[in-house]
Amino acid sequence: MKRSRGAGPGFADTPAPVASSRLTHAVAASLAIALSVCLMVTITMLSINTLTLPA
Repeated sequence: MKRSRGAGPGFADTPAPVASSRLTHAVAASLAIALSVCLMVTITMLSINTLTLPA
């Protein structure tokens, strides 16, 4: 009996896809929304700080 090369028992030689295209797009969209919200909060806080500084 010969041992086959490659992965162990129960694993295929070809790699399975990591995630579906729909899941990848959903994660990318949520990251884009989170980044834009973070950017808006940062700009708002910076503008509030410049308005409240004494001249």
